[in-house]
Amino acid sequence: MKDNTLISVKDVKKHYNGDKIKALDGVSADIRKGEVVVVIGPSGSGKSTFLRCLNLLETPTDGQILFNGTDITDPKTDIDLHRRKMGMVFQQFNLFPHMTVLRNMTIAPVKLLKQSPEKAEENALALLRRVGLEDRAKAYPSQLSGGQKQRIAIVRALAMSPDVMLFDEPTSALDPEMVGEVLDVMKQLAQEGMTMVVVTHEMNFAREVGSRVIFMDEGKIVEENTPAELFDKPKSERLKNFLAKVL
Repeated sequence: MKDNTLISVKDVKKHYNGDKIKALDGVSADIRKGEVVVVIGPSGSGKSTFLRCLNLLETPTDGQILFNGTDITDPKTDIDLHRRKMGMVFQQFNLFPHMTVLRNMTIAPVKLLKQSPEKAEENALALLRRVGLEDRAKAYPSQLSGGQKQRIAIVRALAMSPDVMLFDEPTSALDPEMVGEVLDVMKQLAQEGMTMVVVTHEMNFAREVGSRVIFMDEGKIVEENTPAELFDKPKSERLKNFLAKVL
């Protein structure tokens, strides 16, 4: 495995319903440190399943996933240990509604990383400052807008100092005017060198921020390339048809 490969996906399959539904049908990809890999494709193409397999929220039916050189698909691997190094941001924020923003952000670093509550709080406030939400530290999720919740979800994942951030359509549940504030935070992370895998329908983000774009359809990677090549010189008819509809 090349030194700078963080995640290596090898011929991963995910089948449901006794192999009738092939959500992933032999997917292989490497994600290198510092890359922003954006995954695009129509609904039902396997994008989210691919992302969720990376941290074993979905267990592959077959194939292998190496994270930092460790085979996380091996049943003997302690997946919880490796998940701590993978930040995950979902469509629906997944904040604990009964906890303040600060408590949402400090609970995992204190419990899992054994940080002192003071240290965890200091880090959390610094992260909130970064996304312009320090004044919301004592608020509850119900008191926040969708865009604020998603920015909190991102910095909550960052509080664990992950090696990679996984984003599953992070803007799809947001009102259009809130999308920009979340994408801005993601752009900032990319500029700072955070390794990111982003499933999204935001083609401008893919073009501007992606180091590489993967186009999936029917559980397979149809095409992958730099944003400029993929968007401006698509090779497959399937990708051409898709881009004609979304651009």
